[in-house]
Amino acid sequence: MRLWIDDHQIETDGAATILEAALSAGIHIPTLCHHPALEPFGSCRLCTVEIEKEGKKRFVTACNYPVEEGLVVRTATPAVLNLRRMVVELLFARCSKEESIQKLAGEYGIREPRFLPEAERCILCGLCCRVCAELVGVFAINFQNRGTERDVDAPYGELSEDCIACGACSMVCPTSAISEQKNIFPLTADDCLRIEEEHLKGERDELLGVCSEIFSARAEIRGQDGGVATSLLSRALKEDLIDSAVVAYERAGFGGRAVAVDDIDAVVRAKGTKYVRLSVLPPLLEALGEGKRRIAVVGTPCQIRVVRRLEQSGYLEDRYPDAEIFLLGLFCFESFDYRRLRDHMNELLGIDIEDANKVQIAKGRFIATLGEEEYSCRVRELEDDIREGCRLCGDLVSRLADISIGSVGSPEGYSTVIVRSKKGEELLHGLQLARKEAKREDIVKLARIKRESADINLQRVKLP
Repeated sequence: MRLWIDDHQIETDGAATILEAALSAGIHIPTLCHHPALEPFGSCRLCTVEIEKEGKKRFVTACNYPVEEGLVVRTATPAVLNLRRMVVELLFARCSKEESIQKLAGEYGIREPRFLPEAERCILCGLCCRVCAELVGVFAINFQNRGTERDVDAPYGELSEDCIACGACSMVCPTSAISEQKNIFPLTADDCLRIEEEHLKGERDELLGVCSEIFSARAEIRGQDGGVATSLLSRALKEDLIDSAVVAYERAGFGGRAVAVDDIDAVVRAKGTKYVRLSVLPPLLEALGEGKRRIAVVGTPCQIRVVRRLEQSGYLEDRYPDAEIFLLGLFCFESFDYRRLRDHMNELLGIDIEDANKVQIAKGRFIATLGEEEYSCRVRELEDDIREGCRLCGDLVSRLADISIGSVGSPEGYSTVIVRSKKGEELLHGLQLARKEAKREDIVKLARIKRESADINLQRVKLP
């Protein structure tokens, strides 16, 4: 396909847009809402250009207008620049305090807003919504309302139960708007470092996070592996260290549900790994609303990040200033969509995993135990059943928890325990455990695999 852009003849793929053709030829066209890994949206209008086709001229947005044979494109005529300047003026009036918009205004010679300035941060480019939907696959946020009331938010403006705190939205946001949201959880790498410095103690390991102690353990209460999580919670309730615990229960047809419990029998009934993503927010907030103030939360890395973000943003302190949250993080390489997993296991192994008395992942295999029989397949065979967003998570060991628990690095019947904070030490103090040395190298190896895989997938999110 041949076309002309600013008197340069360019050959390009017929599936390209004007913006892509211009960028391939080193011709700059400004844009705010465009991201190479996302579908074109054309919301900011900053990439407006003039095209000439069959002797007729008109203005189009370069990011979503396809190239055509013989098309003539002009990117910087006086009329085009005037249109862009008007777009920038409107953005500057809406977000006059935003550094990125101030810089853009300066490039177009705009020093003061000509229109009544507002105190907004969001320019409504839609990048955050689109990356959450198209690349993360979670759909935690979207546009709401119309006209001057239009904004970006979680459904009904409530705390999102879908957000997994992957930080993808903050990576693509051209302003500071998304980082200020308190009902979603856009944690960045810098945010995680600040959380580690504020809440955790010990030596920082690149792949394992902050650790004060790592060991293998087996408790008196037998659980998924060494029963450590169940024993920790049971003892904490018995000795009044906590007055509630958020744990996961099995749920027919859905894999599990998170609930807040306040007695030892209920904790013991929740033992066992579910391998599904469950939001801990509803039961946590319910327990706080009922007057519970010392609450232990058991969750996968994404759910631990969510609660840490609530702490970091001041949400919990503002509403429940006397609350004390203990975070027990589980090792997690990936979680599954339960319905897809159930159908796939039926197809592969001829079993219904709802009938299993135990499921686990060990040495690259998914293992379901029904009675005395074990059924297994390679985890790689379950790629299509993995939950959306898991491929963007590089945290195997729940780095932001007070204490992390998993099976990697421990022998059969034992759990690996990583102590990360004073709260973690408090939960562990006095608990009777049979201890062994954990194979740190095994944990590091798997943590590196997950981190490198996530980094590859996150490269699509990061702007070039």
